[in-house]
Amino acid sequence: MILNNSPVTQHRFQDIEFFLKRDDKLHSQFSGNKARKFKQLLNIENPEITTIIGYGSAQANSLYSLASLACIKGWQLEFYVDHIPNWLKEKPIGNYRGALDLGAKVIAVSELSLEPIHPKDFIETIRKPSNDCIRVPEGGRFSMAEFGVRELGEEILHWTKYESGQDFVVALPSGTGTTSLYLNKVLKPHGINVVTCPCVGGADYLTEQFNELDENSHPEILTLKDKHHFGRLYQEDYVIWKQLLEDTYVEFDLLYDPMMWRCLLEHKHYFEGKTLIYVHQGGILGNESMLPRYQRKWDQAH
Repeated sequence: MILNNSPVTQHRFQDIEFFLKRDDKLHSQFSGNKARKFKQLLNIENPEITTIIGYGSAQANSLYSLASLACIKGWQLEFYVDHIPNWLKEKPIGNYRGALDLGAKVIAVSELSLEPIHPKDFIETIRKPSNDCIRVPEGGRFSMAEFGVRELGEEILHWTKYESGQDFVVALPSGTGTTSLYLNKVLKPHGINVVTCPCVGGADYLTEQFNELDENSHPEILTLKDKHHFGRLYQEDYVIWKQLLEDTYVEFDLLYDPMMWRCLLEHKHYFEGKTLIYVHQGGILGNESMLPRYQRKWDQAH
């Protein structure tokens, strides 16, 4: 399976002209940020492997991506979560629905243990995976992610050779920061800066995530003036998401991309005289659950 060479399209949003690396177009199911991070798993040719094990939330992008990967490889996905809300069980939606449709087993540890236990600890102490299993850390924060992200970086470098004479900067939001860190490792030596924003925690948290992957050179971190809590609904995020869709005719992820674009607009001076390349994060299936929450809160109020 070939998962590379996603197209690059040109757009304008407000007064920012940019190129968009369309990693949402890599594959109908296995695409975006997680496809890059999990790509090396596709190359595993070990007949003993039957199961892939991950953990996170019931609406994590990684859940759907790992379910897609397992389906492609003929493996069983076991994905451990703290809990699954009753409403979601009754009416599956978003990444959870997509993963179930692909045959994933989504397992709530709160229903299996009398004492509170983190899904990671449950896997290690109770599930105890054998040699026929592959374990993937939450969000794909592991060194194996470098393989696919390096390919992404090399694609960007190849594309920039045909756009000579420009000072490029690459932008993408961060959860664990794995993609931005390894992308910076590829692009920085060629004079292309990578900028990101901390969607899950603050700048200090993101720096800690970078340090755990033992890389000395880090992307530049942009932050908003006001604190931004992961998963909370912000009207500014919704407005910018709708404006992006209207201006570019491209649907972006509702959880990560709006914060990155707010940072880009807040720090516009950083891009003066530079050409922006934005990496699409995929994760569009997650909008199936996020968008109704935004619509209920703001659209129906008017």
